[in-house]
Amino acid sequence: MYGFLMLGVAALLLFARLVLYPVALYFMDPKGFRRYPNMSFLSGVSDIPFMIEAARGFRSKHLAELHKKYPDIYGHTTKCIKDDFYSLLAGSHFHLADVVDKGEHQRKRKVLSSAYAIKNLEGWEYKVADKIFRLVKQFDQRCPAAGQTPGEANTVDWRAWTNFFTMDAIVDIGLSAALGFLDQGNDITIAESLDGTTRDVSYRDCLHSQMTAHSQLVWSYKWYKLFCKWSRRIRTRHGRLLCKGDGFNGIVVHQTRQRLKRYQSGEKLEDFFQALMESKDGIANHLPFGEIVAEISIMLNAGSVSTAIAINNAMYMLIRNPDKLSKLRDEIDVVADESEIAISYDKIKDLPYLRACLDESMRILPPTTFGLPRKTPPEGCEVFGQWIPGNTTVSMSSYVAHRDKSVFPDPEVFRPERWLGDEGKKLQPYFITFSAGARGCIGRNISYLEQTIIIASVIYRYELELESPAFDQHRYEHFNLVPGPLPLRIRRRQL
Repeated sequence: MYGFLMLGVAALLLFARLVLYPVALYFMDPKGFRRYPNMSFLSGVSDIPFMIEAARGFRSKHLAELHKKYPDIYGHTTKCIKDDFYSLLAGSHFHLADVVDKGEHQRKRKVLSSAYAIKNLEGWEYKVADKIFRLVKQFDQRCPAAGQTPGEANTVDWRAWTNFFTMDAIVDIGLSAALGFLDQGNDITIAESLDGTTRDVSYRDCLHSQMTAHSQLVWSYKWYKLFCKWSRRIRTRHGRLLCKGDGFNGIVVHQTRQRLKRYQSGEKLEDFFQALMESKDGIANHLPFGEIVAEISIMLNAGSVSTAIAINNAMYMLIRNPDKLSKLRDEIDVVADESEIAISYDKIKDLPYLRACLDESMRILPPTTFGLPRKTPPEGCEVFGQWIPGNTTVSMSSYVAHRDKSVFPDPEVFRPERWLGDEGKKLQPYFITFSAGARGCIGRNISYLEQTIIIASVIYRYELELESPAFDQHRYEHFNLVPGPLPLRIRRRQL
């Protein structure tokens, strides 16, 4: 009897904490948030509605619809700091993208800025060109004979092959290693546990499984760690995704250990790792192993995922808009040479319409859409004329911001011309695909380098078309807006 009584008391206390307390807090409204509209009836008292929306796979689209109904409050020059969200997702050491402390961020950015400088990246162009050669070899094998119409046998999955391209490229640029995905036509590679045991895993499958699980669980900050622990223990769907996602951590460990061995043996290589380990004057940075792993992890994640999505989306938009594709091809034809398989970056980096096409596709479909949460300082701050109390999480999706009709008329229309000339320059402050300010993406130069070369080289060499005019590419959102397969029929151009 006593046991049942204690169980009843425990249940009442749990009900009070999980249900009554949030409801009471909502009506007491200590921060004055009730003046703002809710996403749904329950979103004012619980994180669950947002987690459900995240699990549906396209929360940014829903947020964009809400922003049509309610006015915006946005500003990227506020005093906000990185939110607790980043600390929750961090491993034993922070990397540049998730470090919260501003002083530590400045230290890291100083160490890494030389590695990501455009001068260094253009010096690594030959590594990108090598991947273009390997991609072209695969595409040429799938082209029909001259004069024949491409059929099913002449189809390539643009999404998969260009992801192989970015994964091969970033590992070469970053670690002077060869994954060989473009040669083998798949993304199977080695994952290594901390104890040294190895296994074969799918790079993309592991990475996207990990990101899907975290993107659906993390929004309840207080319960996130417990959710992850119990999901693994009772093998829920999220638990299985997290276990599969461990394979990506293993890829990072394996690649880091292999490159570290070469560095410790005295081998000097032209890559990101060399710049990470020591200054250009040869002075060692003395980074702990955990910090090295963290920086390699974000490089292999962001450096392969976001750029691949951008490349996919650019081609999809161009094929969907043949007049824009024709205009771009005319611009490339003027500077390209039949003898070049990978067009020199120096020839195409300043082509205005090419850059406009890339920016317009990233405006409509930004690769990273989840909102990059920030936290107001303890004393609070003003955001676009609204006073927000201290220690409040705020965020804004680039997918939503890029659909502001007052800035981008006809926001759903692919119109690269909007980025040209003086009017295009005026739009740049509103283009936040790579975020903005001191926390802006340090890898934007390498992304533009890869996008520019592959889009120009492929459009110059091939004719590409959808299998069916009615084809609509599927997309699923975790932290990125991830496209599904993009089968394209391919043939060589008559140059």
